[in-house]
Amino acid sequence: MPRPPSVDALARSLADVGLPHPLLVDAARRAVAAGEPGAARELAADMAGALLQQAVNATGVLLHTNLGRAPLPFTQPARAVTVEYDVASGRRGRRGTSVSELVQRLTGAEAALTVNNGAAAVLLVLAALAAGRPVVVSRGELVEIGGGFRIPDVLAQSGAQLVEVGTTNRTRLADYQAAVERHEPALVLKVHQSNYRMVGFTAAVEVDELAGLGVPVVADIGSGLLDAATPWLAGGPPPWLAGEPAARQTLGRGAALVTFSGDKLLGGPQAGVIAGSADLVQRCARHPLARAVRPGGLVLAAVQQTLLALLARDLDQVPFWKMVSTGPAELRRRAQQVAVSVGRAAEVVDCRAAAGGGSLPGVEIPSVGVAVAGDVTAALRRHRPPVVATARAGRTVCDLRSVDPADDPVVAEALIAALAADLPGVAGGTAGVAGGTAGPGVAGGTAGPGVAP
Repeated sequence: MPRPPSVDALARSLADVGLPHPLLVDAARRAVAAGEPGAARELAADMAGALLQQAVNATGVLLHTNLGRAPLPFTQPARAVTVEYDVASGRRGRRGTSVSELVQRLTGAEAALTVNNGAAAVLLVLAALAAGRPVVVSRGELVEIGGGFRIPDVLAQSGAQLVEVGTTNRTRLADYQAAVERHEPALVLKVHQSNYRMVGFTAAVEVDELAGLGVPVVADIGSGLLDAATPWLAGGPPPWLAGEPAARQTLGRGAALVTFSGDKLLGGPQAGVIAGSADLVQRCARHPLARAVRPGGLVLAAVQQTLLALLARDLDQVPFWKMVSTGPAELRRRAQQVAVSVGRAAEVVDCRAAAGGGSLPGVEIPSVGVAVAGDVTAALRRHRPPVVATARAGRTVCDLRSVDPADDPVVAEALIAALAADLPGVAGGTAGVAGGTAGPGVAGGTAGPGVAP
């Protein structure tokens, strides 16, 4: 019976995988213990593939939650950062002051506070302003977003008391008025239905009407659109943004506070923002929970960079807005170049991208991609960096609206490698693609945004 190889020697032979030596030893030890030393490389590669890593998002979902939502080109050298230091006075400063001032400039708010995500912003507002007291919410706005985040559960955790008004599809001002008279609530909470739409026999009450009730209105606008006028876009707001609530306009209509995420339509890192009345923001900042949900220096610096870039109209620093402002003609030009690189097996197709990330449900943005026959999504994900695409109705589509132009060659290389692998459904790696349009959820040979299986 042959003697098993040295674990250390086997681990050293895997150095090109790129993992630290102790992890390579773990892979080698597992392989030897299983009596399959030849499997050590595959085990090490699996360990490397399971690590957090950069990927190319070719799904057409621009704010893909599973892929980190808004991409952000942020780096920071290894130096001290003035997180809570006032350079002018040489004394301790307040965390996030510069970010708060930029949010105020972009939204017209009296004050602002940054926390670590959108859910934390809602939780902190309710805990600081309504613990032990009623909060009025329309039944049509008791939403659940990804990960099981439910408004009723957040209210319960905050200590506030939920008062439901109206029905699932219709809530009137009179419903709110009756609840205010009966319960004397601390707040009226209006929640944007950011990840679904209700159509048909529906009715809702707008912020300006709620503001006349004499109770502070907190509007969770969710997606983080700062200003409906999108002054950072030279051409003004795109048509698909119509109807999306924005912080500046919501405050202007009488909301006492708005809460929203930083990694959606704002285009920054994962963060949450509370903006509006100075008195209410300060009450939130003084609450003990504020320390538990405060962001670190990396997040604050990334939010600051994003806000400065929006003020400067520097869309290279805010890739989400650069993606959505790219015209179809430019996308088609890029797709043609990728298709030429891949060869006859690839075809340029029209697509419909989506914002994603719980933003703008049902809204489609015209796009262009590259399609090949068969489901090669698994092979694309094995590429380094992984390329995440979609497969439907017998073909794989890489939507270029969600791909940085610098990664177009990566998409081409990954497609070439996937086709050469001669996987099931790709006959000889040269199968042709029938013409058609790619779009989300459409049957009959179409492909759209989503997570590849």
